[in-house]
Amino acid sequence: MFDYMLTEEQIKIRDEARDLVKWVPRRMILDMDNDKIKFPKEFLQEAGRRNLLGCRYPKKWGGREMDWVTTCMLMEEIGTLGYIFSCVFGVGAELVCDAIILHGTDEQKEKYVKPLLKGELFAAECLTEPRGGSDFFGATTEAEDKGDYFLLNGQKRFIVGGEGADFFLLYARTDTGPDVSPQEALTAFIVDRGPGVETEYLYGLMGCRGGGTARLVFKDVKVPRENIVGRLNGAYDVFNTMMVPERLGTAAMTIGAAQPALDIATGYTSRRKAFGQVINRFQGVSFQMAEAVMLLDASRAMAYATARAVDAGIDMNRIRRMVSEAKKFITESCQKAVHNSMQVMGGIGYTNIFPIERIFRDLRLASIWTGTSEVMSMIVAHEWYREFLKTKADRLARDYEADAEETDALDEKIYE
Repeated sequence: MFDYMLTEEQIKIRDEARDLVKWVPRRMILDMDNDKIKFPKEFLQEAGRRNLLGCRYPKKWGGREMDWVTTCMLMEEIGTLGYIFSCVFGVGAELVCDAIILHGTDEQKEKYVKPLLKGELFAAECLTEPRGGSDFFGATTEAEDKGDYFLLNGQKRFIVGGEGADFFLLYARTDTGPDVSPQEALTAFIVDRGPGVETEYLYGLMGCRGGGTARLVFKDVKVPRENIVGRLNGAYDVFNTMMVPERLGTAAMTIGAAQPALDIATGYTSRRKAFGQVINRFQGVSFQMAEAVMLLDASRAMAYATARAVDAGIDMNRIRRMVSEAKKFITESCQKAVHNSMQVMGGIGYTNIFPIERIFRDLRLASIWTGTSEVMSMIVAHEWYREFLKTKADRLARDYEADAEETDALDEKIYE
């Protein structure tokens, strides 16, 4: 995040995050990419020890009572280590914590949030299923009401932290009636790892390795009734609020993950010579670097503006549009910036002599997970039309449509 937009306290936390980034051993990064480390518990424990997890939440539960601007800044800094570091950092301390803080009971916060933010427990979110990803209401995992507990059966896949997490925020169908609306059919639960919870498959990923991304199978798992997050059949309420940390957090951390590629390429092109001169003097190189710089700065501006909107508590429909815009624009812009960085380095950028090839692989996930770019476009269009039609009379200082020479040619304005 731009330092001139941050307060002294936010800059202090930024510097703490940079100290954590420096602490991470080079070998940890390489071993995660080689799947020798399945889940970076040591990293999360250190982040918790430094009180960097969940900075937005009340101090009572282990947070620092900061805001979304601080969170975006922090996610960007953590992302410089590698995209998977910010993924595991955010899934537990942002996604799962957010649901429990906003919708959970004090007992749940005491039992799960406090130790999670200390780095003593690890959490994962279970939403995607083998037969459905973007279709939230298509979940087939079921939790049968047995009175004091629910009997859970089903599968979830592509779960970051599926290998390594101690508990899961899970969405399951609790009303299977044929006439029930999709919005009233699902419930959010906290599910502890225990009998019946099985990690059946670890994915061989193109990038973002070392995060324990797995398929989980739940077989007759007993989930206590007090582990409902929010209300029974009220998972849609939880999901709606989770959209902000899922997508704005993803956008912010993508900026951080892309920045090292730009830095490496800038250093390389400032030293590499061809045809008798340093290659950054060629427009074919310098213009690609200029575009990458522009895209990352534009991404930061959008992340900051969106974070401020969320902090201001403006209309949720507008926030949904802005968050979706940020997620799509920033993730795609950062992928383009990394593409340019690899391109100007030529063949050496395609090798593991430099880490750009890993960054390139990692960031391909950014425009897929937590809502694809296509889903983001769908949301943006939907919310924009609704917003425009609702506020048309108030938003226009004048009738701009009338500012045309032949505006009175009404027979030419045909709409049906």
